[in-house]
Amino acid sequence: MPAAVVILAAGLGSRVGAGSNKVLLPLGDRPVLAWSVRDALALDDVRRVLVVVRPGEAADVAAALAPHLGEGEVRLVEGGATRHGSEWAALQALAPEIGAGELDVIAIHDGARPLAGRDLFAATITAARETGGALPGVRLTGLVALDARALPGELDGVQTPQAFRARELLAAYTAAAAEGFDGTDTAACWSRYTGLPVARVPGSPANLKVTFPEDLDLALRLA
Repeated sequence: MPAAVVILAAGLGSRVGAGSNKVLLPLGDRPVLAWSVRDALALDDVRRVLVVVRPGEAADVAAALAPHLGEGEVRLVEGGATRHGSEWAALQALAPEIGAGELDVIAIHDGARPLAGRDLFAATITAARETGGALPGVRLTGLVALDARALPGELDGVQTPQAFRARELLAAYTAAAAEGFDGTDTAACWSRYTGLPVARVPGSPANLKVTFPEDLDLALRLA
């Protein structure tokens, strides 16, 4: 059964110094957003690629992506006021296909992470099928608390794409909507309402999130 990939592109560009959505900034020969969209479209078992946009930006996003899609098809959906709200909007748009059993896994990815790569998408989707949920993690070293104490144990930095079984994810977000819960990321809502495990797959330091102006330069060198 095929999966769907949701790419969140409803953020701002204030810290990167952009006057518009940062995912539409150029990164090499294409916009930041187009890198992950093209990777998602290239996956053999992905049935649907859905991009969540800010209200009023659908035309701009469509125009920016059009030269880079080839024969691929991308659906645009307007997001909410928060990340959780945007994820909920995406899941509502996919609900008919989930209910019909046409999608088994949903992967949710930050459009501002252009260099995740096809292999990481595939790995998280596969792990979600096996476990229920999956996310990439990168080991963090040299961390201290605000009071300068060394932090105990080993800590991971969490990345995207995060992938989860479709029916259970939709049920979790439906329950969250009824309760008024607004999670910080997909895994937070999943863990609160499903009780199913989330597997860690190896992430990559190259899977950076474009946040500051220098991130664009670094991403271009890594690409």
